[in-house]
Amino acid sequence: MQPKRWRVRPPAPESFVNSLPPRILAQTLYNRGFSDPGAARTFMEGAARLGSPFALADVHKAVPRIKAAIKRGEPVVVYGDFDVDGVTATSLLTLALRRLGANVSAYIPDRLSEGYGLNSAALRRLADEGAKLVITVDCGIRSVPEVEDANAAGLDMIITDHHSIGPELPPAYAIINPKRADSAYPYGDLCGVGVAYTLLRALLHKPGHSQVPPPFSAEEYLDLVAIGTVADLVPLTGENRRLVIDGLQALNRAGRPGVRALLQVAGIAPGACDAEGIGFGLGPRINAAGRLDNARLAYALLTAEDDAIAAELAEQLQKLNRERQDKTAQMQAIAAEAAGIDDGVPPPLIFAVSPDFHQGIVGLVASRLTEQFYRPAVVVERGEDTSHGSCRSIPEFHITDALDACADLLVRHGGHAAAAGFTVRNAQIEALNARLLEIANAQLDGQDLKPVLDIDADEVGLHELTESLAEDLQRLEPTGIENPKPILATRRVRVVSPRRVGRGEEGNGGKHLAFRVWDGVNYCDAIFFRHGDLIGAISGREVDVAYNLQINEWNGRRNVQLNIHDIHITEGNLL
Repeated sequence: MQPKRWRVRPPAPESFVNSLPPRILAQTLYNRGFSDPGAARTFMEGAARLGSPFALADVHKAVPRIKAAIKRGEPVVVYGDFDVDGVTATSLLTLALRRLGANVSAYIPDRLSEGYGLNSAALRRLADEGAKLVITVDCGIRSVPEVEDANAAGLDMIITDHHSIGPELPPAYAIINPKRADSAYPYGDLCGVGVAYTLLRALLHKPGHSQVPPPFSAEEYLDLVAIGTVADLVPLTGENRRLVIDGLQALNRAGRPGVRALLQVAGIAPGACDAEGIGFGLGPRINAAGRLDNARLAYALLTAEDDAIAAELAEQLQKLNRERQDKTAQMQAIAAEAAGIDDGVPPPLIFAVSPDFHQGIVGLVASRLTEQFYRPAVVVERGEDTSHGSCRSIPEFHITDALDACADLLVRHGGHAAAAGFTVRNAQIEALNARLLEIANAQLDGQDLKPVLDIDADEVGLHELTESLAEDLQRLEPTGIENPKPILATRRVRVVSPRRVGRGEEGNGGKHLAFRVWDGVNYCDAIFFRHGDLIGAISGREVDVAYNLQINEWNGRRNVQLNIHDIHITEGNLL
């Protein structure tokens, strides 16, 4: 393990700390940009209000077109993406439109044979089958030629997306994206299912003078919104935070057969699922369908109306998820070798290409390489004529901007600052590798490329780590992007009673490390996940520890525990 650089946040003003005790909670809120105690309390209460859906550009065009299609019985297709965000958005909009009386079906492309986003062949086929209106979710914002082909085939296209906008908007009937420069919507970080939910709110809107209530509430779909929002790693601030708070309540009621079955195979009891449960439990299982099989399997689960069918589908996802874990570990080792990474300093950008890579796993492998080496990583599955790549990056390098600078070498591409995907002709792979490396060299030269761990509160004494403090910090939930779990640091404590726990490789003990820290007076339990191999290095040593504070409940015992993020060994000091 390579220790991270710790960046201790500046102290909050005394007046702010005194207005929001305890000190550590106030400091954490200050670190998240709050300087007004009232705004900080509003944040903890999750009281953000949702904006008017009609503030989104083109919603005023999309709603009457959809209502006209429903009235005329026109075949409508919801065209989604194969990740969690796309699948939940497709499920939400298809289920809701059906309840509104639409003649609607869903289309999710196959990752392996069709690739990401809109493709002309599929759109022409949908038109040939009678579709008149296609509503995209979580895709389409950069699909200019594909929308042109759809128009030529007689389709009206409504694009709903949240990805970054390219140099040209597609010529669609309506384009709904909060990142549009002409959008007046007050929150720009909705994910795909968040945009679909906002469109649904517009469809259900009744003027204030109307005496006819909507046929159902959009809030009935907030469980799907929460799953997609957390899994897509968008900021859990503002409206997203409000949607996830309300969505977790709906999810934990487990009223949807597919959600009940998914919770069961993930080992999460209804009522006990939080954002972390979505991120590490539900999301990966939904994603496994699109990675190794077809995302329509996950769509079938989320839209299932029968418990027995849902249970069977959830078990299929469980098996695919196990297979996905095994393949990811295997491909990570192959990718590191293919990229020529040795024990020395890795290159500014990791670029690995192989025909043996599985297209559905390349994104996960890129993510693992970025985490392991702290470099932008590009992993490409080489096909016969064209290849598909997935990218993950670090805060110092905007990967989609880099791909934009290589647009002449690519068939298509798109994504965010930290993640992107592309299709490239095989003849251009070497040129792409060279140009991306050149861009990375120029932007990253001279930078100290080590992962940074932001410390919310430093020099925290073990005597301060109480259940009451842990419960106060719980008020920041749901945590995630731009609202991470608070990281505290305690200095100069001894590691005592270390032991390996959990399943590990044969003969090596557990893969996790459990121990206690001691300051000479107070003890506290600690767990360091996936670092059982450090037992010899830290046993009896004096260390500084960075951690999340949590309450651990086991066999009727309840105590505070440090969930370790990083350990710095200080000089000497063997027990």
